[in-house]
Amino acid sequence: MSELGISYSFGCASGLAGGFDNRVSALSLAASEAASWIADGASSGESGFGWYNLPEQDISAILDAARWLAGYDAIVHVGIGGSALGNLMLHQALLPLYFNERANGKPKFYLADNPDPEKVNAIWESVRGKKTALIGVSKSGATAETMSQFLWFRSKMEEASGGKVDGDILVITDPAGGVFRSYANAAECRSLEIPPSVGGRFSVLSACGLITAAALGADIKGILSGAAEMKRYLASRPALAENPALRLASVSYLHSIDGRPMTVLMPYSNRLETFSEWFAQLWGESVGKDGVGSTPVRALGAIDQHSQVQLYTAGPDDKLYTIINLARREVEIELPKVADESLGSLSYLSGQKLGGMLGYEAASTAAALVKAGRPVVWIELDHLDAPTLGGLVFFYEYATAAAGRLLRINPFDQPGVEQGKRYTYGMMGRDAYKADADEANELFKRARGNTIRA
Repeated sequence: MSELGISYSFGCASGLAGGFDNRVSALSLAASEAASWIADGASSGESGFGWYNLPEQDISAILDAARWLAGYDAIVHVGIGGSALGNLMLHQALLPLYFNERANGKPKFYLADNPDPEKVNAIWESVRGKKTALIGVSKSGATAETMSQFLWFRSKMEEASGGKVDGDILVITDPAGGVFRSYANAAECRSLEIPPSVGGRFSVLSACGLITAAALGADIKGILSGAAEMKRYLASRPALAENPALRLASVSYLHSIDGRPMTVLMPYSNRLETFSEWFAQLWGESVGKDGVGSTPVRALGAIDQHSQVQLYTAGPDDKLYTIINLARREVEIELPKVADESLGSLSYLSGQKLGGMLGYEAASTAAALVKAGRPVVWIELDHLDAPTLGGLVFFYEYATAAAGRLLRINPFDQPGVEQGKRYTYGMMGRDAYKADADEANELFKRARGNTIRA
């Protein structure tokens, strides 16, 4: 697609499977139905489909809050899963790497996601004495990991200031109900809305992901314009042969039922490392239900050539591989001429460029996988900027929803996650969850059986 500069290559997506392309083509009607299902669900406002309409949203309130946040020395963002991974992904892709060390007048950013007390305390020690804004993100306001850390950081900020700190707090939550909405109404702190029809893992293009990216200087208008362009592109191509998202969904579906229950996403760019982590939640939580789906595996080129590619090429043929390459990089480094006789064997590196080498390594990994008969999808970005990233995000959201439809599951719920939440609530003594606590404790006793202690 020329507008965003993203190409998708499926020439070796079958691996050694005979007749695979014919089977993909046989899914044409099902894939077109999936495209209609997505568009119809979004237009009728069905639960879970709200992500499809986010590219056209009014972001004036987000930009206003971002300007306010930009006046702080530090931002502590409390959230987990879809309320956190999208922020990291946007930041890493669009802001200077090692941003906090190079903030240059922008607030430093700290993500409180995993409730590990060592990490939480380290964040506080990093912002102690600084002008700090606290962001809490939870649609329901009931997520234990988020709310516990929010309460703790708010308490520490109140201790440090000697008074209320509601004026330094922003909550992003449901527009009408939930604990956070009640708190925002009572405290009169700043708040932004998560659309009711948008699930957490599909929320990166909402205030959840865009707010801190904007505050730190990322071009969120560009992100959304790229997402809107990708939406137009995919919507205008309901046929499987012309729609790369439907093609990827179909290929993934067939491999998952053919004994390849894992899908590896391997970008060859440090700026896309967290994109793989974001994808892992999006894909795993969406399609892993009712005994079907495929497990997302995160990899980073070229690092994982030295840790995983041996397994990928010579281990079990149980994975689909997608490699993402950048044709042009924002920064390039040319290697010096090798003049030392003792280093003469390295003369082939003279004048070479590191980005070019990384591209050769991506192509070499793809070639090695093809030689081994492994299925490979190649995605190439002409460059990586805000519109391209927005387009790539929307592409994967669309492909994930379509894959769920082909698998005949609901890609927008997460019953397995909810069960774990109920157990946690019960074990922490929350009212009405005692039966869940009893069940969890009994099951955990079984897990702790047959212990060997060293």
